[in-house]
Amino acid sequence: MPVEFLTDEQAEAYGTFTAAPTRPELERFFFLDDDDRDLIARRRTDAHRLGMAVQICTVRYIGRFLGEDPLAVPWEAVEYLSGQLGIEDSSCMKRYPERRSTVYEHADEIQERFKYRDFTDRKWAGSSGGSCTGGHGRTLRGRWRCSTTW
Repeated sequence: MPVEFLTDEQAEAYGTFTAAPTRPELERFFFLDDDDRDLIARRRTDAHRLGMAVQICTVRYIGRFLGEDPLAVPWEAVEYLSGQLGIEDSSCMKRYPERRSTVYEHADEIQERFKYRDFTDRKWAGSSGGSCTGGHGRTLRGRWRCSTTW
């Protein structure tokens, strides 16, 4: 992805959390709607339910999955999601990546369910007109944050 228009600091921070989301950002990007909850409910353990929720909201907020380090999420976001899911022990999130392939399987499932496309795939890059919109009217946070690589 060309990043010549970004400062070195912006390029380094791309696709990561540089700070904890604000309360309005949590309410906008980390709110779990019925579609999210339907997908999350299919998980057997609290760790997998919370991990799936974190993945859904992370790709919505920063525009990419955190496949290599799914725990690189501000704790405020994890607690906000666990509250919505009725999970009392947010620390169960630490068990989420125990089976590495689970993280990637969930990312694939989210991408398919919400029709997110990898903007490096030429098949999809031209058909969206550069839009960052996934399925169901979901919009990723910013134009320069539209890559969903993992």
